[in-house]
Amino acid sequence: ASDKSGQPVTAEDLGVTGALTVLMKDAIKPNLMQTLEGTPVFVHAGPFANIAHGNSSVLADKIALKLVGEEGFVVTEAGFGADIGMEKFFNIKCRASGLVPNVVVLVATVRALKMHGGGPSVTAGIPLKREYTEENIPLVADGCCNLQKQIQITQLFGVPVVVALNVFKTDTRAEIDLVCELAKRAGAFDAVPCYHWSVGGKGSVDLARAVREAASEGSRFQFLYDVQLPIVEKIRTIAQAVYGAKDIELSPEAQAKIERYTQQGFGNLPICMAKTHLSLSHQPDKKGVPKDFILPISDVRASIGAGFIYPLVGTMSTMPGLPTRPCFYDIDLDTETEQVKGLF
Repeated sequence: ASDKSGQPVTAEDLGVTGALTVLMKDAIKPNLMQTLEGTPVFVHAGPFANIAHGNSSVLADKIALKLVGEEGFVVTEAGFGADIGMEKFFNIKCRASGLVPNVVVLVATVRALKMHGGGPSVTAGIPLKREYTEENIPLVADGCCNLQKQIQITQLFGVPVVVALNVFKTDTRAEIDLVCELAKRAGAFDAVPCYHWSVGGKGSVDLARAVREAASEGSRFQFLYDVQLPIVEKIRTIAQAVYGAKDIELSPEAQAKIERYTQQGFGNLPICMAKTHLSLSHQPDKKGVPKDFILPISDVRASIGAGFIYPLVGTMSTMPGLPTRPCFYDIDLDTETEQVKGLF
């Protein structure tokens, strides 16, 4: 917030820094959890990357790196695609942490690629159409343009990428082979079918080997933009280089906010775009690789404590929607076998 003279209002101005510190005292500590197979996992922060940075905390990553040692591997998540979570991981989180990633694991599914290839719309709670449950090579081939673009986005940062194809039981061998072939042709270091959903950790051993091999190649990591650039130029760089937009269009409100934040001394912060995760563009229904579109910036806000400026793209809401029928209705426990039902 700003006061009537245009100066920023801080938590200290409101007299709540002590209360906030008490609130954060325990929240600052990562939660130690584990997978079904006992692999340790830190869960800490990580709001959705369509409205925030979408990453686990730097603190959790540094603790994990300390625990695994020099020869170990830490897998840290960047939510959603290379256009959102990964871009923010590199340009926001890596600046803050000083850590340089060795490999990007880009997760794909045949079903998602079919949607990007022009498949019918999917509605939660309604059975999938047969295009997604039966072999359809043309749809997969057409949809791989989106995967190729995601790989190209990764290459902007100089980090090798391994595509992990999360295999569903309805995927056919021909579809799987096609995706892996096109991914490698697009520049991926490797592309590996993964079966962890059905058989657990042993279903991802080939992926682990590919990641280890890619990590040994070395990373030539670089940022996409200099934070000293004006806010507008940083937004434009992301829109054009990552999303493939022709240019950006600022609303009068967005322009006024940018001028205010620049005047207040916040112009050198990185950018955290609030954009739909369903498309490379601002329009959720524009699948594949949209081209020559103008990216509208409706508003610009500042998260000074978090350390970034976040523009609102199009009609993006910063309150994520949840299903009208929550998943917990389908979760139950078989009291005879003690097996959990309804999680998948």
